[in-house]
Amino acid sequence: MFRRSLTLTLIALFFVLLLAWDASGLDLALAQTMGAPTGFPLRRNIFLSRVMHDGGKAACWMLLAALMVAIRWPFGCLRRLDRRGRVQLVITVLASVALVNVMKRMSGTSCPWDLQAFGGVARYVSHWSWGVPDGGGGHCFPGGHASAAFAYVGGYFVWRRVSPSIARRWLAAAVIAGLLFGFSQQWRGAHFMSHTLWTAWLCWVTGYVVDAWMRWPVARKLNET
Repeated sequence: MFRRSLTLTLIALFFVLLLAWDASGLDLALAQTMGAPTGFPLRRNIFLSRVMHDGGKAACWMLLAALMVAIRWPFGCLRRLDRRGRVQLVITVLASVALVNVMKRMSGTSCPWDLQAFGGVARYVSHWSWGVPDGGGGHCFPGGHASAAFAYVGGYFVWRRVSPSIARRWLAAAVIAGLLFGFSQQWRGAHFMSHTLWTAWLCWVTGYVVDAWMRWPVARKLNET
């Protein structure tokens, strides 16, 4: 009970901090340190575009494929999880990626490199101004590439039941990878900082909800006995 209350408190606290970041206007100010009126110099940087973006995304999908195989044939530390836990890992990743992509499709927010301030045609509009077009292509909020790594943060809820140390390392690895993916896209002009932060929050909440959903039948059965 205490652990669940602490998790909900952290979710609420991070949500408030994200709202404060949105209200600060620092998204645009930070982007201006990376871009110029002529665009973003690192937009087509080979390391950022080929390694961090294409390679990073491929690595995350390969990891997901390995987790799917491990449902039937567990290997390494995954042997410490029961089948239900391994299934939950896969569902958490898929649900997180799906949520972020659905929100991206619904969003009218354009990427920084599309803004007039950086040589594009769009004007800056908050990503929460639903229904207010900015004149650009849209579909840039939240951060889709960062979600390839942040989608794994929900694995923390699975691992903490069997190994708190693995849970902490798993969470740290997912957060670090997600931030690296997010920062690399920001340097290219593909996203604002808030896009990365909201992606992390959405994936964390998705992981918590999936965990509660997976645990509910077990908890109900225990209450009935």
